[in-house]
This record gives sequence, C-alpha cells and structure tokens, in this order.
Amino acid sequence: MKTLILTNRVPFPPNSGYPIVVYNTIKGLLKLGVEITLFSINTNKHRVDVDDIYDPIFEQIQFHSFSLDTEVNVWGAFLNIFSDQSYNVSRFFDEDAARMLEEVLKENEFDVIQFEGLFVVPYLDVVKANSSAKVIYRAHNIEFDVWERIAMREQFTPRRKYLQFLARRLKYYETEQINRFHQVFAISEPDRQHIVKFGCETALDVFPVAIDFEKYVINQPPAGFPTLFHLGAMDWRPNKEGLEWFLDEIWPDIEKLNSELRFYIAGKHMQREFFEYDSENLVVEGEIFDAVEFINSKSIMIVPLLSASGMRVKIIEGMAMRKCIIATSMAAEGIRCEHGKDILIANTADEFYRSILQCITNPKKWREIGDNARKTVERDHDINTISQRMLNVYQKLISA
Repeated sequence: MKTLILTNRVPFPPNSGYPIVVYNTIKGLLKLGVEITLFSINTNKHRVDVDDIYDPIFEQIQFHSFSLDTEVNVWGAFLNIFSDQSYNVSRFFDEDAARMLEEVLKENEFDVIQFEGLFVVPYLDVVKANSSAKVIYRAHNIEFDVWERIAMREQFTPRRKYLQFLARRLKYYETEQINRFHQVFAISEPDRQHIVKFGCETALDVFPVAIDFEKYVINQPPAGFPTLFHLGAMDWRPNKEGLEWFLDEIWPDIEKLNSELRFYIAGKHMQREFFEYDSENLVVEGEIFDAVEFINSKSIMIVPLLSASGMRVKIIEGMAMRKCIIATSMAAEGIRCEHGKDILIANTADEFYRSILQCITNPKKWREIGDNARKTVERDHDINTISQRMLNVYQKLISA
C-alpha cells in the first residue's frame, strides 16, 4: 500500500506535539509494510535543514519539502480582511508548492493521501485533480475553537475583535472542507463530538496520540521531591498565557511551602520575561536537547493551560514516564484519565495550591498517580495498536 502524507511542517526531529504525532504515525505504518511518501511545508518558523536529518525513519521514506515563509504580515493580514479566505490557512498555500505536489502526484500512484492538520487542506484541490486516491483529514485539534478561546481571554478590545474575526473565518473554512474527504480522524473523543456537531457527514474515527514505549524508559531512580516542572514551546500562545497565569497567581504562594522547592521551566522560544522573573526557586532552562531526559529527572509536571484543543502530547509523554501530572481540565481534555487516580485536575489557583501541597506532604500519592498514569497510556496510546487500526481503515477505504 502506498500512502502520501502532507504536513505543514517537517516532522523531524520529533521534538514537539505535531511532529511527534506525525513521526509516530509514519513509524507505526512503516512497521506494517506501508510505503510512505512525505510532502512537507518547511516554514521559516519551524525551519529544518533537511540535509541535517539523520534518522532511520527518514531513510525509509520518500521525502519532498517546500520552503515557505508563513510569518504574519501586517499588510497581508489587513488585505485579507477584504477577501473571503482564512488568513490563518491561506498563508500556507503557495502556487510553486502546489506545482511541486502536482509533480509528485503525477509520478506516483497512491492508495491513500492523508492531510495532517487544517493548514495543508488548501492543497486538497491539487490532490483531487491529480489523484484518485482516498483522501483522509487528520484533525490534530479544532483550530477555530482554539482561537475562540484565546479571543475570550483577550482584554484589549480591538485585538479581541480581530481574534474573533479570525476564529469565524477558520470555523467557516473547517466546516466547509470537512465533508470533502473520504474519512476524518479526530485525535480525541471530545473533538470527534465537536466535529459531528458542526456537520461532519463523512466517516469519522478517533485516533489518539500514539507513542512508542521503547523511547520512554525510566533509566534512573524516581526523581526526588521537591521538583516541579513545565515543558512547552513558548511561541504557542496558550502555553505562554497558562504559564504566566501560574507564575503570577499561584507560584508566589507555592514557593513559600518549602525553601527547597524548585520549579523548572523549559521549552523552545523561551521569552526574556521568564528569565527575568523574580524568584530564587524558579529555574528557567529554555530550549533543551532531550525532553525525555528532562522529564525523567523531575517529579511533578505542571500544565496550566487556559485555552487549547486537541490532545496535549507532553502530558502523554509525562504519563509514559510515570510522572504525576497536575493540569487544568482543558489541558487534560481528550485523555481518558481520572482525577485522583492517574492525574490531578486543578482549574483554580486554590486547586493547584492544594494539589501541590498534597504531593509535598504525601510523596506516596504522587508516585502512585505516576504509576497509574503509565498504565493508562499503555492502555490507550500504544503505537502498534493504533497503527494497526489505522491500516485497517485504509484497507476498508480502498476496498469500498
């Protein structure tokens, strides 16, 4: 079986949510004998030097990429207001990229073509005009829902109005395109329900984040307490907003609990304000080389997201490393977890305070939650099980 996968960024190395999801999809399907061709938009924001990719998975696929500047342009954003297109999405389309994709389609006959996320959907017309393959849309999240939630939290009225405008455009585009595919994959059950509500009439299945447990090996004794940590890219607005809220509203009281308490924060594009935060017990590491090693060396993962959609890959990774996660309901959305058993849910400053205090006073509790968390992800996120299910859908589509 020959499959073409389209992505809005190069998924090598798999060092954040979207690349991890795509990378593990490719890895799992390759193990089942699927021939993979990957076509990626290589954006300025997440630019990867293709010549520097050294990965055994990369060596097993046919790869094509197109470099594209998708940065927000003030003039372009202004002119877009007078068009009927979503500015969030239209920035990812380029005529030269479309011609390159057309050549790939003419030179190969694919059975399945999978669109990883909304930002490559503008190339659907090119695919339909040049291929008879079955087309699948993988919704990594509900894009317009993310922007609606961000807009709700924006205090500056003109900016809030513009964010609401972007969300409306995204909603129209998402709902318009969804039924043009033969199959839709949602990343969580809440997202599946959301997609149904906005009019999806095509086949729809849930395929959560898949992880390879061979990567998540605890190779040292359990980390000692007190160590809290947060891991996430700071160029993603929900991460930045959530961490700012935690540091401003919660951390000042938390660090008084124990003079030895440490809170480590790490992630790409760490902004200067975090390095300058006035706290002796806050350790800002910025971008790190090995996320798994970082997680392995700490105790309690803090995920204070206030606006998001989809599924948080870092929470899945933390659970795989037997970490106790303290997260908002929104951060844990879509993960089949239970408060007090394999995760701690905290939605207010007081709830975060009480959850962290509980972990400090009862170390056995956070270790127990971490052990249960590993069992949960083994049950729901195994790469082999999910990949086989995906291949079964492919085969059903082709034989229909």
